[in-house]
Amino acid sequence: MIRIILQRSVSWNAFLALLFACLSAYATISVPHFASAFNLSQAAAGVSEKAILLLPMTLLIIAREIDLSVASILALTSVVLGVLLQARVPLAATILVVFGAGAIAGALNGLLVTGLNLPSLLVTLGTMALFRGIGYILLGTHSVNELPEELTGFGINTVGPTAVPWTIVPFAVLAPAFATILHCTALGRRIYAIGGNPAVALYTGIRVRRLRFGLFVLSGLMCALAGIVFTARLSNARADNALGFELDVITITLLGGISVFGGRGNLIGVVWALGLVAIVRNVLGLNRIGGDGQGVAIGLLLILSLLLSNSLQKVLDNIRTRRLIRSMARRQSETDVGSDPPGAREE
Repeated sequence: MIRIILQRSVSWNAFLALLFACLSAYATISVPHFASAFNLSQAAAGVSEKAILLLPMTLLIIAREIDLSVASILALTSVVLGVLLQARVPLAATILVVFGAGAIAGALNGLLVTGLNLPSLLVTLGTMALFRGIGYILLGTHSVNELPEELTGFGINTVGPTAVPWTIVPFAVLAPAFATILHCTALGRRIYAIGGNPAVALYTGIRVRRLRFGLFVLSGLMCALAGIVFTARLSNARADNALGFELDVITITLLGGISVFGGRGNLIGVVWALGLVAIVRNVLGLNRIGGDGQGVAIGLLLILSLLLSNSLQKVLDNIRTRRLIRSMARRQSETDVGSDPPGAREE
């Protein structure tokens, strides 16, 4: 009975939630100003763009793909936004063009992967440099700092009298939608099927190439949204925006329990991992530990979590195997007893 309860209750999501709660309690007690409304608001705003990028990355990795160009598309769309606003193009029209640029970038990745059957790892590694290079061609090493008040206000203001920053609102709205699609719809089941076994998914009638292409286009659109949020939050459009974001996004996704081999994981774990990483970075920042030290801490956290996840999975697999063996042995003994002739039982 204890093993059954352990098997049903212990999960990676529960572990991340417990770790998040423990770290939050420690930081609240031990780190000055951590629990202040201003600090928590800044921490939430600081992960706004990465939170948006996590949504399509989760779907792609579950489908056994990856997009290393997310930060470069973010930078490119940020540059497009800044250049158009600098040319006095209305904000509404500019945002439409920015989303179009993100969709085109995602479509290029999708065409190279699905049309030419190239590995997404290599394709997006190349477009990672390509898209950022286009950003440098458009804007050079300069930056655009004069932005409309509507955009900058969205980047720095909070929702009403609360401490919730507007920049986290897009993620708060989109995350439930993505989770519903992934876990409660036929489309989500198709994504898991592709990640589990693409050949079997193809033979069952799933349009594998079309779905993968659509996921890359969706990734480009989400990168464009993240580019708008990033530009608004920092009031700055540059070609070198969001350098290194792709590594953080992939780290958080894997930390959230998404299998690098596809077909396994859920968005809830990724959200817990996002909160955990946000707290770690915030606590280290309050202790005056710079970006390099924070990167080391996040890397160690990912490695330790993967080791622990693998160990936990092996323990649970051993428990399931032993239960299966005992069940089969019990059935075999019952079959042997039932097959004995009546005379043999009397003797």
